[in-house]
Amino acid sequence: MARPRSPLLSVDAIVTAALALVDETGDFSFPRVARRLGVSQSALYNHIDNREHIVELMRGRVFDAPAPVDLENLPWEDALRALVRAYRGCMVAHPRLVPHLITQTVQDLGVIGIYEDMAVVLERAGLVREAIVPAISAIDYLALGSALDLTAPDVVWAPPTGGFPALSRAIEGLGSVEERAEAAFAFGLDVFVAGVRGQALHDIC
Repeated sequence: MARPRSPLLSVDAIVTAALALVDETGDFSFPRVARRLGVSQSALYNHIDNREHIVELMRGRVFDAPAPVDLENLPWEDALRALVRAYRGCMVAHPRLVPHLITQTVQDLGVIGIYEDMAVVLERAGLVREAIVPAISAIDYLALGSALDLTAPDVVWAPPTGGFPALSRAIEGLGSVEERAEAAFAFGLDVFVAGVRGQALHDIC
């Protein structure tokens, strides 16, 4: 039997091509994915329903293997820090995907499982039920926003010489984009954990 002239199309190949386009340009489209794979656009629809389907598959891809966290044995603060760091860590290699992920409903069961772990730890911390979703949303703001920060320019603020002295002192000698993003994330995580601790104590009282 003769071998096909082009590789057989698959869902995995489509997701890989779309994710590569997002990493390179910040966006993707069916025509561009098809061109990259050397197939007709109509061929994609044999495997993929629509744009939202591809985005959800990319979500599942990047969050497929977060760093494991021992939820049962770690103190809640350590478990929460590890969870949030693992969650952010999945996005570090693909920060340009973040804007696509936040515009549609999370359906991937693996990612929903990550949110379940967050809810479990936040319950252990002592947050009341009504505070769980706001806390998880705050984790999204911190982790996804921090990943997106990796796409920032080398110079974020450019105050004129002699003006805005406090900001000028603060930004003097800033490190690389990666160093700034990590420092901001670490600061935000400290503040978030302290806030959860304080809120839990408040609810108990």
